[in-house]
Amino acid sequence: MGYPTLFQSLVVISSLAPLSTAAYPEISDDRCDCYLTNGSSSNYFTTHKFFDFRDKADYAGVPAIIGDVDASIQADPTSDYFSSDEWTEYWDLQSWNNSAALSSSVSDASVFMAHSANNVYIEKNQDENADSTTYLTMRTARLDDFQTACEFESSIHNYQYLSVRMYARTIGAPGAVTAMFTYRDIGDTSDLTAVQESDLEIRTLDPPNSVQYTNQPSYTSMGLDVQEATRNVTIPNERDWTNWAVYRMDWSPGKTTWYIDGDEVASISFQAPRDPSMLIFNSWSDGGSWTGNMSVGSEAELQVQWIELVYNTTGSSEKRSDTPGHIMTREEEEKRDEGSCYNICSIDQREQTGTTTLLQGSASRAIISWIVILCLALFAW
Repeated sequence: MGYPTLFQSLVVISSLAPLSTAAYPEISDDRCDCYLTNGSSSNYFTTHKFFDFRDKADYAGVPAIIGDVDASIQADPTSDYFSSDEWTEYWDLQSWNNSAALSSSVSDASVFMAHSANNVYIEKNQDENADSTTYLTMRTARLDDFQTACEFESSIHNYQYLSVRMYARTIGAPGAVTAMFTYRDIGDTSDLTAVQESDLEIRTLDPPNSVQYTNQPSYTSMGLDVQEATRNVTIPNERDWTNWAVYRMDWSPGKTTWYIDGDEVASISFQAPRDPSMLIFNSWSDGGSWTGNMSVGSEAELQVQWIELVYNTTGSSEKRSDTPGHIMTREEEEKRDEGSCYNICSIDQREQTGTTTLLQGSASRAIISWIVILCLALFAW
């Protein structure tokens, strides 16, 4: 008489198994059909990428700053890593300058700024009790005649919603900005009504516990601030941007949401980007009122141990999904129509950085099946 009771108890346990840690086994990306993020901005995505700069000692070295502006703009990548497929298939180093902004009535930039591949490099981590061997550094420095800066943008220009994270810190002198943002390339940046951009910006002239989040534009053609577009946030838990932290930005239909070390710190629906965009990282200053003016000889750096993102992209077939404001990619459309989003994976429910775990699918069902078989065996015994 006790066996049916035991069987019922074990079946109850088996039904709870998917909620336990054991229900989230590590799984390779090629077995994932889609990815589900956590938090208030939870969404499904089709693709996962992880860029790891923590163990690249073979490429480590800090290049000297190039003082000649033309030589700086034309500089080669600082190591073979930035010429490798691992980098070039996904990122493009920039070499543009702000000469157009200096001659514009819209910008108050006062310093000639030029981006250089020489300012993006792999550096040895010399922290006490360092948690990595190396990291990627993005440097900006003020010279006598110009500001040398750096930027890289994604080779993908048609992201249609994403969740991006970087494990990073900012150090250096006042007057610089380090940033991670989505950007819709519209060509004519003077047309503010066409701007679509979500920003995470750290200004080194601000208190070190302050971060700025914005859905651009943050000002009108008359130069007036748009208060609804931006949030100035205090980093939680008495930390500051000189500390390593996971900065996360979720661009989803109708809003952009930002997190620091898993804590939601801002969410803005006003002017949320709508159309396909690229992803950009930079470190810069132009002497204007936003960045401030760096002293000659000073520099600042964005240091990044890793970048991770899950995302959707637009395809040639743009069909509205059941989610308002969401354009389905061809891949998503096929998966939905075929019912093939079977293995739902996560980059949030895990123990090890860079890995993927299975939230729902064949592996989790296998766990239940195994427990049921065990129950039946015990019952038969």
